[in-house]
Amino acid sequence: MQEQNYLGTEKPSKLLRQFAIPCICSLIISCLYNLVDQIFVGNGVGYLGNAATGVVFPITVVGWGVSLLFGDGAAAALSVSLGRNETKDIHKIVGNAIMGSFVCGLIIIAVSYITGDTLLLLIGATEANLSLAHDYGFIIYAMMPLALVQNTLASIIRADGSPRYAMGAMFAGAIINIVGDPVAIFVLDLGIKGAAYATIIGQFVSFLICAAYLTRSKTFKITRGSFIPSTSSLKRIASLGTSSFLTQFSIVVITVVNNILLVSYGAESIYGADIPLAAFVVIMKLFQIVLNIAIGIAAGAQPIVGYNYGARKYDRVRELLKLTVVWTAVICLICTVLFEAIPGAFISIFGVDSELYMEFATLCLRIYLSLIVLTCVQKVSAIFLQSIGHAKSAAPLSVLRDALLVVFSLVLPIYFGVTGVFWAAPAADIIAAVITAAVMIRLWHQLSAEPSADAASPEKAPAEIAKPDREGVILTISREHGSCGKHIGQLVAEKLGVPCYYKEMIAVAAKESGLSEEFISNINSNENAVMRELYLSSNAVSMAITAQDKAIKQIAGMGSCVIVGRAADYVLRNNENVVRVFIYAPEEYRIKNVMKMYGDTHDEAVKNIAASDDARGAYYKSISGRQWGDIHEYELCVDSSIGDEAAADLICTYIKGKVAHTA
Repeated sequence: MQEQNYLGTEKPSKLLRQFAIPCICSLIISCLYNLVDQIFVGNGVGYLGNAATGVVFPITVVGWGVSLLFGDGAAAALSVSLGRNETKDIHKIVGNAIMGSFVCGLIIIAVSYITGDTLLLLIGATEANLSLAHDYGFIIYAMMPLALVQNTLASIIRADGSPRYAMGAMFAGAIINIVGDPVAIFVLDLGIKGAAYATIIGQFVSFLICAAYLTRSKTFKITRGSFIPSTSSLKRIASLGTSSFLTQFSIVVITVVNNILLVSYGAESIYGADIPLAAFVVIMKLFQIVLNIAIGIAAGAQPIVGYNYGARKYDRVRELLKLTVVWTAVICLICTVLFEAIPGAFISIFGVDSELYMEFATLCLRIYLSLIVLTCVQKVSAIFLQSIGHAKSAAPLSVLRDALLVVFSLVLPIYFGVTGVFWAAPAADIIAAVITAAVMIRLWHQLSAEPSADAASPEKAPAEIAKPDREGVILTISREHGSCGKHIGQLVAEKLGVPCYYKEMIAVAAKESGLSEEFISNINSNENAVMRELYLSSNAVSMAITAQDKAIKQIAGMGSCVIVGRAADYVLRNNENVVRVFIYAPEEYRIKNVMKMYGDTHDEAVKNIAASDDARGAYYKSISGRQWGDIHEYELCVDSSIGDEAAADLICTYIKGKVAHTA
């Protein structure tokens, strides 16, 4: 509670510095492996060496994406489980994530070795750089399983409460790579193979350090049984990690498309196929450094923004939005000035083989990175929207610029030749920025119009909301939209003489977390049914779910009652006194009820029923890994079309019979 108050009371600029700087450092360290390779390969092997590493790059990004799928998914599942104080099965999540990464690494090895040079030619290799790409890639592939496991473990270690340990492991590997590159390339004269060996040795050391953490983990203990495949664990991991994988996969698509286009159009120019490819690789490394700084600012702001939005402190949310955009813009503008004023200085860091290469690389650096400030602000805006749970806006904005980039990369070279591939970036940036600005201006007005929560307003204590009752059966009711499940639950409570809880759970959860009741109430609403895994990755949403679960358990601990909705059947699955009931009804019956209750037309009722049920099902599956409405998950399923009173009587009869049977 003290940490939550801190997020809602400390000066936003101070919070942002404290949270963003470690994020930026972690992201920059993660870039060092590839960046250092480019610098030493460019100076020791030449621009053909840089082109060769650029060819292999998409394969390594696929591996990186897979490791984030398992790592970020497991980290999110771990965080929610810890918040619920459900640590019994955490080791299975960790073990399955590790095993999943390792197996996928083996698959990447098999595909890469079997397809060999054919794959390299397919993703952009030329006759001039093929042998170098082969020498570099075939060494890099060998470490893929352990490299993937290391990256997966880094995410898990951070979620386990040891971010410094994870950063230390990455830093140790990066230092070994930095030292190993010049030794292997220049002293041992191993050329591009030396760069590959330095990379995999650094990765192996990072892996050993991360693996050693498993013996000292804080919240779980790995055993042999942890690695036994669990369908439910893997589904839960995948659902929470999919957005991270898709982000990386978009990089693969862009890189491969650009590689192919640069080779094709470059061959028709005076520069040839390899100079444009090598220049693109170098420019992308500089681009990634700046972009990672911006993403670090946004990622650092996520928990702060999410908490204050959930607590309805909209004035602080606006201030945080302004700070993240301004900080990002200032840093990017400084970088833009440097890139435009002295592009040759940056290109020279990666080696210069010829005047023709230098001429092309400096020209295209100025073009491609001319509007990087728009790129970064657009990406930061998408992350900001994710932080406050606006998945419908965050999801398309997160891929908007990349999708436009692919389109312009295909079109502009037709008119401008090989440089058109580089002009695609500022063209995509302008359109993406205009669309993003419209979304963010609208959000700003919405935040300005919404009144901020009054911190001084009186709040009921949990004990005033949930009243102690006698021991007995706890009835949880899940229901289809329009089945009158809430009303039936209230009738059952009256007939049994026990309390019924619905909105009261939200009030307890709000008191527990400091978030607003409205925010908690909406975490499984229709609006948030899209991109559920993206929405649940929001820090505030995870906090709300955890608080809601605690509220449900607290209410259940007070004695016999009826609890409607909020996935209470799953939350209380280990409680022996729980009876789980699912209420359903024929579609036409539900349509009539919705039309009567909400004034919908027939078509509106059909649409709203489908949307509401989809949202409830998606929410339930994402937090439990189980199917909402599956008859095997409930002791009793009731068709409410027999009438509310009859349905309530049926449930009461069942409960009384169950009590008599167990007495």
